[in-house]
Amino acid sequence: MSDFHTSAEDTHLDGTILKARLINPDGEHQDAAINLDDILGNNEGAFAWGGSGFSGSAEEIRFDFEGEDNHPALRARLFNSEGEAVDAVVNLAERLGNQNGGFYFE
Repeated sequence: MSDFHTSAEDTHLDGTILKARLINPDGEHQDAAINLDDILGNNEGAFAWGGSGFSGSAEEIRFDFEGEDNHPALRARLFNSEGEAVDAVVNLAERLGNQNGGFYFE
């Protein structure tokens, strides 16, 4: 398994679905998608790996490549239990990879 973003083309967010064309074992790019709502939750205004449904308590959800290492970042304003919106960011390469041309969550 490799970091998905180093073997991807046309990576973008469609709602909460991360889409990309990932390299498969034959060296060809193929369409891949993963619903980030299935693997990320909201823990008091912070992204939580292994949770679910973060978007139900979020606004301004966006994706981009950031920093010197061009890491894939998901940003949003997540609401905590007091109803306050908190700026949150998660590096998707921390737990997402490319396995045989598809997204893999570890």
